[in-house]
This record gives sequence, structure tokens and C-alpha cells, in this order.
Amino acid sequence: MRRRAVRRVRHRIGHALRSRALAAKLVVILTGVGLVGAVALIAVLASVIVPSFNDLEARSTQVEVERTRSALETIARQVELKARDYAEDTARRPTPAHTQRLLGERQVDGVSWIDGQADRDTVHWRAADGKALEQAFAKALPRAAIDRAIGSARSAHFYVKMGDVLAAVGVVRVAGMREDDPPRFFALASRLSGPMVSEASHLPVRLDPAGTSGRVRMDSTRTTLRIAVPIRGIDGRPVASAVINVRRDFAVLGQRVLLLAVAGSIILLLLVLLALRRMITTLVLRPLARVERHMQAVQSSGALDLLSDTPRDDEIGSLVASFNGMLRQQHDLRQQLEIQNFALGKSESAIAMLHNVRNALTPVSTILSRAIVLTAPVDQTLVERAVAELATADIAPDRRSKLSAFVAAAVAAETADRSERQRELQVARDAMAHVLEIIGQQQRAVHERPEVEACDVTEILARNATIARYAGSVSIAVSFPAQPCLVLANRVILSQVIGNLFANAADAIAAHGTGSGSIIVTIERAGDMARIAIRDDGEGFVVGAAPSLFQRGFSTRRHKVGGLGLHWCANAMLAMQGQLRLDSAGPEQGAVATLTLHLAT
Repeated sequence: MRRRAVRRVRHRIGHALRSRALAAKLVVILTGVGLVGAVALIAVLASVIVPSFNDLEARSTQVEVERTRSALETIARQVELKARDYAEDTARRPTPAHTQRLLGERQVDGVSWIDGQADRDTVHWRAADGKALEQAFAKALPRAAIDRAIGSARSAHFYVKMGDVLAAVGVVRVAGMREDDPPRFFALASRLSGPMVSEASHLPVRLDPAGTSGRVRMDSTRTTLRIAVPIRGIDGRPVASAVINVRRDFAVLGQRVLLLAVAGSIILLLLVLLALRRMITTLVLRPLARVERHMQAVQSSGALDLLSDTPRDDEIGSLVASFNGMLRQQHDLRQQLEIQNFALGKSESAIAMLHNVRNALTPVSTILSRAIVLTAPVDQTLVERAVAELATADIAPDRRSKLSAFVAAAVAAETADRSERQRELQVARDAMAHVLEIIGQQQRAVHERPEVEACDVTEILARNATIARYAGSVSIAVSFPAQPCLVLANRVILSQVIGNLFANAADAIAAHGTGSGSIIVTIERAGDMARIAIRDDGEGFVVGAAPSLFQRGFSTRRHKVGGLGLHWCANAMLAMQGQLRLDSAGPEQGAVATLTLHLAT
């Protein structure tokens, strides 16, 4: 009753919180709005700030790429202009002495005079660099490639790679001495270095001879951007790359601005929520906590004391008034319920006793039913005729022997039948004694809590096994441990509980329709507790239906009325500080009833 009252009060509180615009609801709404607003603000800032700074970074990167390309173009064009100047001054093939002077005056590193005939080509490179570069320079300027590079123009410039050396080359077409002479080419080469490109572009540039990508490549980290600008060769394909490492000032600045905006939004939201939480705590949560503590005190103690609080003219005051009114109503209902429970307890106790008496009388009914229809093992008339014939003197020895054997067998059968009847009458007498014991126990302690004592559950199992054996027409084998097991229980009530469980198991086996079955009892000790498991191979029940089986008036069989057995058994086990549990793997899978009791020390 107390739990039901507490649930009703909690329902009233929840209804008040839902129906009235209390601060708790406002906190949730404002918190949600604040979070949504903060997320929206962060999304707006991120969609505006990050793309803007990324656009600025892209523009700055494009400017640096163009400056690098312009620097490379300027260096190569300067070499081309030097070649054109020399070609305009003289059209003679330079001599070795003239070449060395040319290299110094023009500030170049290589000279090549190409006639188109291998034995007439002249190639010179700075002596400090050795002959290897001269040969590499000669191979890098084939006449066909030069023709394609110059095309219809007079001169051209490009870059060539000779091993790890990169050079800017300017080529000039020189007309032959005669009109039918093929054109000749004069080329100057200037060695390219990173500082040279850096000076021309005013950017920190280094050369990467291995970089042959056809497009501008950008590899970025959080603070640095690596830009690789391709350097085109004589055929237009990249021969190397000019690499620029620049700081991502715009990206870093954008990230910092975004982080500051997000941090500011979160801090502002936290300040608003803290202020709101303080107000809600003072105005709403503390009064509700006092109501909750009083409800817990009512639940634990059972005393329906009224809640004393300062009168208020708001929802909390109305809730306190409703709560106190409910406590007064529950106090009146408790008194009425106690009177009703007393009368109902007497009725249920009597019904449970009758139910147990019916189970205890089952062996008596079965034995009497068998005795009514049971016939004599041997026809009495035949026995009398055999005895009379044995009394005559002129009977043949063979005939006398057969008649003697027949009379002996008849006497043995009669003796066995008399022993079986005596055994069954003994079982019936024990069952009747058990019935009288149940009735006497009910008369002695109608309203008292059952006294518990040390009793041997194995002995109780053995005595109640006959209920299952004589439960009906099916053949049931019952097995249980032979070792004694002392538990703390009321012997009579525990015997009634086990008898009820055996009777239910026998009914389940009969309902299964197999004509036979078995009941296996096991006893396990765990600490100071004993678990008695009664397992049958009957019809079982649906998984999860065990709680319904303990309800008063519930039965799984349509033709039966009552359902008090398991309900009474569960209450009896609780009265003995024990527990009853039912389990089944499903229909047609059998069931197991587990009794848990304290071991007797």
C-alpha cells in the first residue's frame, strides 16, 4: 500500500511538472535553445570565417606561384637575350679562347654552336665543372628538339637538366652564309640555383631535381604550406620543380578567430546556464528535494506524517498542499485496508488449507479407487476345487503335484496381494495423518507467523513423492537425494509446498500426453542457503510467464478453477524467509521449481 501511495504521489508531481510552467521545464527548454543557438553560431562562424581566410590564403598562394613562375621566366629570358646579343654581334663560330672570354663577359656557364653536323658542333662549359657537363649539355640540345622549341620564332628559352645540374638555356637561330645552307643555332646556358630564383622572386626558393609533376603541387600542414612549381624543359615537360615553403598565416589566423568565437560562445552559454541553474535550484529544486525526502521517509518508515513547509502561493505550494491531502487520504484508506486484509487473510488461509488438504487426500482417493475395481488374484472356486481334489486318496501322483503347485501359487499371489493392499493402506493412513496435521496446524496458528526449525527436507521429499506416484493414471518415476539436508522451515508448511509442487508436476506430465514421465529432485548448497530443484518433463510453459503463475486465481489449465496453489506456496516460502521460483525453456520443454531456504546450523 505504501508503494502504491508513493507511486501516486510521484505521478502527481510529474503531472504538476508537466501541466505547470515550472522552472525545470524552462531550464530544459532554455538549455536546448542555448545549445542549438551555440551550434548554429559556430556553424555560421565556421561557414564565414574559414572560407574567407581560405580564399585569402588561396589568393596569396597564387600570387607566390606567379612570382616564382615570373622569376623562372625572367632568368631564362635573360639568358635568351644574351644569346641574341652575341648572335647579332658576330655570326662566327667561337674559338676556345673566344669562348672562355664569352663565358666571363656574358656571365654564363656554357656555349654551344650547333650546325646540324656532329663533327662541326662546338660545345664548351666552364672548366671548373669538368667535361662531363659538356657532354651532358651537348646531349640535352638535339637539333630536332631545338627546331620544335623555336618553331617560327628566331629564339627561345627553356631549362635543361643534366644529372643534378639545372640550367637555363637561350637558343638563337642564325642564318647560313649562303641561302641554301641550313640554319645554325647558337645556345647559351646559365646554371640555375635556388638563391638565384630566390633573388629574382624575393621568396625562399629551393630546387627539387626529382620533382617532375606537370602541375603545381601543394602539401600543407597546420602552419606550413609547401608549393612545388614545375620547371619546363625543351619539350615542354617538367624537368624539375621550384619549391617554396611559406607560413599559412591566413589559415592560422582564421583558426584562431574561429576558436575564439567558439570559446566565447561556450563561455557565454555556460554563464547563462549557471545563473539559470542557481535560480532554479533556489526556487524549484530545493523545495522538490524536500518533498522527495519526505516521500522516501514515508516509504521507509510507513508513517504518513504530513509535510511541514512555509506556505507559498505558487506551484510548489499547491503541490505540498495536494501531497498533504493525499497523505490524509492514504491514512484513512490504510485503516480500511487493514480491516479488509484481516478478513481476506482468513478467507485465503482457509482456501489454501482446503487446497492442501485436497492434494494430501489425492493418494487416498487413488488407493480407494483402485481397491474398488481390483479383483482377487486367483479364483476362489478353483482353489477350493483343487483343495478338495487333493483331499481324495485315489488321485494320481502327477495330478497331485500339479494341484499342489497351483495351490502354492494361489497362496503366494494372495499373500502378495494382501501385502500390496496393506502397503497402500499404510500410504493412505499416512496421507490421512498428513491431512489431520494440516488441519491442526491451521487451527493452532491462523494469524501467527510460522515457526521455523531444523527439518530434513530429504525426508519431506520422500513422504510427498507418493502424491506424484498416485496422482493419476500416468506412470511417474520420482528420484531424489538420499543424503539428509537440514533446512530452517516449518515442517508442515514445507511439506504442503513440496506436495503442491509434486502435484503440479504430475498434472503437467499428464497434460503432456506421453503416458509416463519423471520428476528429478536435486539439492545444492551455496553458502548458508540450500536450493531444492524439482524438475519435470511435462508440458512446460511459455518463457517469461513465470510471474503470472504466482498470481492469485491464475491457472494454465482451462478446466481447473482456483489457481491458489502456487500463490499460497510463494507466500508460504516468503513467510519462512525463503523463495520460490519457476522456470521453463518453453512449451513441451518441462519446468523446474526452485525452493531456496536457509541451511540449519
